[in-house]
Amino acid sequence: MPRKKRICMPELTYHVMSRCIDKRSLMKTNKMKDLMMSVITMAQDKYIFELVAFTIMDNHFHFCIRTCMGGEDISRIMQFIKSQYARRYNRIMNRSGPFWNERFYDTIIEDSEYPRDVFIKVNLYLGYNPVKSGYVKDPRDYKYSSFNCYWDQNYKPSIKIILHPFFLSLGETFKECAQKFLEYEESFRKRIIEELAFL
Repeated sequence: MPRKKRICMPELTYHVMSRCIDKRSLMKTNKMKDLMMSVITMAQDKYIFELVAFTIMDNHFHFCIRTCMGGEDISRIMQFIKSQYARRYNRIMNRSGPFWNERFYDTIIEDSEYPRDVFIKVNLYLGYNPVKSGYVKDPRDYKYSSFNCYWDQNYKPSIKIILHPFFLSLGETFKECAQKFLEYEESFRKRIIEELAFL
């Protein structure tokens, strides 16, 4: 069965995810997560796109990327990030062979019926991924995530994050937008706690 052709267009928001080979925890150490951060920065320097949210886990990552008019498409951006990371990882670890398990998964947030709500939920999902995996108890404590950018105006992320227009439409000021985001978070957090209670 042929692969489904990707939709590659400007001014769309892609939630993308990719896993390490055999779902192994190859990015478990801070050193390897920092390597991913540096590769993302390389991509930002090379291509025109907006990274609006991210989480780097031990065996996979999630990005929300908004493509730009006149910029590169999502396939080119992701090809660069994944290939550059794999090359550097293999060199550092003195290994060869594939690093990634499969081609990256993607969904287009604007394709949903209520894209703003979906973006907020995806952003919260990314932020709470380390909580669900037991890395931290509060997403605010996880270094390799953009979660804090959406509630703390003074937070300085290690890589460039562009706040999504969907977030900025929640209010007239950052404070109003953040307050609404935190209201979404409270509902999301309660659901996560209920899910974890059954594990």
